[in-house]
Amino acid sequence: MATEVKKYHTLVYGSPSGYQTNRAQIALYGKGGKTIAYIRFNDPGMHFENDSESGGQIKMHLPSTMFQSVLDVLRNEKPVYIYFAQGRGFLSTSKEPVGEGED
Repeated sequence: MATEVKKYHTLVYGSPSGYQTNRAQIALYGKGGKTIAYIRFNDPGMHFENDSESGGQIKMHLPSTMFQSVLDVLRNEKPVYIYFAQGRGFLSTSKEPVGEGED
């Protein structure tokens, strides 16, 4: 089941090793401010964990090179959804008309 993302915040970790195997994280919040997911980003050579879901929270792992693209989706698209299926996290938009443009 997809859950709509209502808010987000970002964390970027310093030092050569980042924090807990991650370079950056975007936390996603649903209705009522409930944490629904963490999207974690890893540099090349860092340990990548498998995506997972536990207690209604998704943990999705992506390369650091995708950080800006994910931020762009969160900033510019509405609505945005997150869900977990087949062992993977998915971030998605709804169907939009071609050529709609941004507001």
